[in-house]
Amino acid sequence: MSQGPSSLQKGFTLWFTGLPCSGKSAVADLVAKILKEKHLYVERLDGDIVRRDLTRDLGFSKEDRDENIRRITFVAKLLSRNGVAVLTSFVSPYREARDRARREIENFYEVYVKCPVEVCMERDVKGMYKKALNGEIKDFTGVDDPYEEPENPEIVLDTDAETLEESAQKVVDKLLELGYL
Repeated sequence: MSQGPSSLQKGFTLWFTGLPCSGKSAVADLVAKILKEKHLYVERLDGDIVRRDLTRDLGFSKEDRDENIRRITFVAKLLSRNGVAVLTSFVSPYREARDRARREIENFYEVYVKCPVEVCMERDVKGMYKKALNGEIKDFTGVDDPYEEPENPEIVLDTDAETLEESAQKVVDKLLELGYL
């Protein structure tokens, strides 16, 4: 009989941020799988899924992006303070909004998924960068809207130079160092 998640688990939030198509969701999904195998309570909050359900009323203006992150911060704060490992993956392009999330969420760790925009464009299976470059999408991060790089992230993943597994292992190693595993 397999052991379930520990009721003594200390919650935390890993906040994956980076350009569209940098690998945020892929790495967060693999880390979530690893943590579940280690019998942790894990919740994934992913940009595409959250926008479809929790924040479908919001667009992509700066105000709407800030409101999106405010709502996600609230959910992550509730989950992590109740012993859940929360892994978010949002572009969250504005430093101020990420800093607000850091102030509100106990045990918050910023994971900068660093990848050159040219590589992100090559990975873009949905064609969003192309649409943005053609003017079909306005305020697209990395094209006509800025991405403010984190100043002091706890973890930096260079997803253009690392394999998915190497990036996930860097995150797991940091969680070991911090005493969560």
